[in-house]
This record gives sequence, structure tokens and C-alpha cells, in this order.
Amino acid sequence: MSYKQQVATSLHAALQKLEIADFSLEKLEEMLETPPNPQMGDIAFPCFQLAKVLRKAPPQIAAELAGLVKSDYLDKVEAVGPYMNVFLNRSLVTAEVIGTIAKEGSSYGNRSIGQGRNVPIDLSSPNIAKPFSMGHLRSTVIGNAIANILEKHGYRPVRINHLGDWGTQFGKLIVAYKRWGDEEKVRAKPIKELLSLYIKFHEEAEKDESLEEQGREWFKRLEDGDEEARQLWQWFRDESLKEFMKIYKLLGVSFDSTHGEAFYNDKMDRVVRLLEEKDLLVESNGALVVNLDEYEMPPCLIKKSDGATLYATRDLAAALYRHETYDFAKAVYVVGNEQRLHFQQLFRVLEKMGYEWAKEMYHVPFGMMLKDGKKMSTRKGQVVLLEEVLAQAIEDVGKVIDEKNPQLANKEEVARQVGVGAVIFHDLKNFRLNDVNFSWEEMLTFEGETGPYVQYTHARACSLLRKGGYRADTPDIAEGALDSSEAWTVVTLLNAFPDVVDRAREQFDPSQVGKYVVDLAQAFNKYYANVRILAEDEQIKHSRLHLVSAVVTVLREGLRLLGLAAPEEM
Repeated sequence: MSYKQQVATSLHAALQKLEIADFSLEKLEEMLETPPNPQMGDIAFPCFQLAKVLRKAPPQIAAELAGLVKSDYLDKVEAVGPYMNVFLNRSLVTAEVIGTIAKEGSSYGNRSIGQGRNVPIDLSSPNIAKPFSMGHLRSTVIGNAIANILEKHGYRPVRINHLGDWGTQFGKLIVAYKRWGDEEKVRAKPIKELLSLYIKFHEEAEKDESLEEQGREWFKRLEDGDEEARQLWQWFRDESLKEFMKIYKLLGVSFDSTHGEAFYNDKMDRVVRLLEEKDLLVESNGALVVNLDEYEMPPCLIKKSDGATLYATRDLAAALYRHETYDFAKAVYVVGNEQRLHFQQLFRVLEKMGYEWAKEMYHVPFGMMLKDGKKMSTRKGQVVLLEEVLAQAIEDVGKVIDEKNPQLANKEEVARQVGVGAVIFHDLKNFRLNDVNFSWEEMLTFEGETGPYVQYTHARACSLLRKGGYRADTPDIAEGALDSSEAWTVVTLLNAFPDVVDRAREQFDPSQVGKYVVDLAQAFNKYYANVRILAEDEQIKHSRLHLVSAVVTVLREGLRLLGLAAPEEM
């Protein structure tokens, strides 16, 4: 039970003494606040909402409650105006928080609410034969972090890479390859060569409109199972996936399934048939749609007038397949904000089909990755390639290591961990719905709110443990060793970690963890700057190193949840 929960429990008991039953434990816990100034206490309870019930002024209620709220963990409770302020017993809380982290290690903050149930997570999903750009990074790292967070809470994430491996663009690419392609060049550098062919097709199509029609014809041949078209498509897909896997390996992201759009080609007729059986299909201008008027949404287009199925049909087939395959507790789609309406329609159609499990499907939208404030475009060649960014980041970090710590062991490995971590953290420190502007300077600095800053703080803390000859088997905290305000700030942050992870899971928001590890790193560095950790007195030194060890454990776990490594030396 957290200290907030304990205060809420004590408050609940106090209100019962006052014969007030309007506030549940959960409600009281939600009402508790963290005062803006630590001198005002550790937890505050505003009494405004009680004023109506008790018909008393909030300051009077605060004074009454201050005399009733009691717990071993509380040092004092005082009323300040309309607030009841609670001061925790610092020595008791410090010893308990540090002891809990020492005992639980990386399991600190784990929950079992998922009960081992599956959660398919649709993430990354790049288009075959196109480069893995910075634009694809967001879905990949946000989705992977959400998977890690869900796993920490007892769910079994199923990472699905729903590859964009179908559509008219493949007809265009086949035309481009047959006209201007070179097999050896494609085999040597598949993504770059296929991208240049794709861009060339669109440049030439502006001069020769017949190219677009040829692209449509070749895609029709592909749909009909034409041998040449099928072989070229399979080759483009295989080569692209090989290139993508190199990037995923660098990012530390793996998948349980790479079933893309093409996998559902033979599963869409069933969807149409089910919709017909449930009398949900309506004809509209020759097309077949599901009306969603009752949700104040435009109709969901299922089949075009020419008989072609659409994204919605395919995603309905994918949803049915995933539920039947994984019997999921929830299903999560980490897909850009521009697809919001599509997913709202998808979930409503499934509900109209009578599937209760559709209520546990979530679209997790995110903003765009911008370059110079503008959206990136593959078609126009205005794109920043993720592979090049990662390579450059690793190289830049390598130069810093050569300059600052040339004797560092495993220099290449640390450069990779920090360079890749910088790119991932640059994204995840931002609330996912915000657009992110690609910035080298902001990404790679070892100061401020960056991945390298947090990783360096972790390495510095590890160095202190080594220098101090830290032994985990001496758990007692010496009296007065951790009495500083800087130490208490670190302890309160360490105590907050499980709640932070909880919020991140509930809101599908890894930035909660991103902001938290920055706050913890900053608090620890302030502690390091103001308190002599490696004190001459052995007991005091080891007491302070217990706190350092707890910081190492929680920073490492926070970074892991985000998909970053935590080097012990930098």
C-alpha cells in the first residue's frame, strides 16, 4: 500500500467518525495532492468538496480532520487554511522505500493485474520497399515501451508488425523496376534503390499520365496471382524485411508476428459475409457501407463500387483473426493521429457486429515527426532515414567517448547503447500526441532532458558504488545519514515509481516514465553535488550508498521500460 493510500485510508476512517459516507477510498485518494513546496508537507488534502456535505468552512474542516488522521507513517498533520497537510515520518519511510527496492530489485513496481492475458500491440508497420524513416520511429518506440509497461503489470504483450505490403504502390514499383531497375543494384542496397525507383516513378508520372494506369494494371495482375508480379512482390518484401530487421536489432525491438496487409487477403470475404448475415451492409452509390449515424460518424466503407475491399475490411479481418488467435484482454493499435476516425469506425462496426471484446480495443494515437517544422514525405524524397540517424548518433557518441574517456572498456558497445538511446529518448520524453521536431543538438547532448544525461547519471551512480566498495548485505540505515532535504527528494521520487508506471499503463503514455527518469536523475545529481556520499564514517557511507543503489535499480528499470540500455560505465 502506497503512502497516499495509507493517508486515504486514515482519512476514510476519520470521515466515518464524522458520519460522512459520501467519499470512497478511491475518491479520497484521487483528491490527495502533492504540495508545491515541501515545507508545506508531503501530501495535502483540500477540504472544499467536504464543505457542502458538512456545511462548514473548509479551514474548520481541515482543523477537525488534522486531529483525527493518524498513522505510524505520519510525523505530523496540520491544518493550513482549507488544506490538511501531512508530513511523513522521513526516517521510517526512507528505510522502508530503500529496503523494498533492495529486496525487489527490477521487480519493484511490478503488478499482476494482467494475469498473464494476451495484449496484441500493432506497432511500427513500415511500408515494404520504402525506407524506414524517422517518421516510423514513433510507432516503433512508443509501441515497444507500452508493451514493456504492460508486461511489468502482468500482461503478455504480443508485438505485431502489420507491414504495409499491399496496395497500388506495388504496381507502380513493378513498373518502375521493369523500366529503370537494375537487379544488382537492388540486391546491393534494396531499400535505397527501391526508394529511388519509387520517387522516379512519381517524377515521370507527372510528365506521362499513362504510367499511373500501368501501375494500376500491374497491381491488378498481382491481385490476380500473376506469377511475374507475385515473384517481384515477394522479392521486394523479403529484401525490405531483411533491411528492417537490422534497424530493429539496433533498436532492441523484436516482434511476435510480421503478418502484414497481404496476410488478410483471403480473410476479407468472411467479413463481408458476416456483415451481410448481421444485416449491417447498406448500398450507397454502388458501394457497400456500414451506417454509423447513431455514433454521429460517417459511414464505414467496406466495399467499393468496383468490388474492391478497403482498409476497414482488412482491419476488421485482422481484429477477428487476432481475437480468435490470442483471446486478448485488450488490443492496442499504436498508429498516427490522422487515423483516429478510421479506428473509431472500426471499433463501432465491431460493436454493431455484437462483439463485446471490441470495447477493449484501443487506438493509441501520436503526433508527427517533423523536419524543420514540416511533415516528412517519402514520395517527394523529403525524408530522414532512421538507419542514417542511428549510425550518425553512434558515431557522434563514439567521438565524445574517445575525447572524454578513451580508456573505456567496450567503447563500441557503449557508443551504440548511448547513441541509440539518445534517438529513442528524444521521442519518448514527449507526450505522444505532441509533434516532435527532429533535432540533432537536442537529441545528443549529455545535459538536460536527454537519454545520454539519464544514462550518464546511472553510470555515475554505479561508479560511486564501485568506489565505495558497496555491500548490499549491510541493510541498516545509520541515524542521521539520510536526513538531508536532497536525500528526501530522492526517496519521495523512488517511492513514486510504481504509481508513475501505473499511470503510464492506464494512459498508454511512456512519456510519464521518460519525465520521471529525468526528474530522478536531476534529484540524484543535486544530492551528489550537496552531500558527501563517500563519507569517512563507514556506516554513514554505506547508508548513503544504499540510497545510491536504489537509484541505480530504479533508473535502470525506468530506462529498460523505455527500451534503453543502462551502461555501468561511460
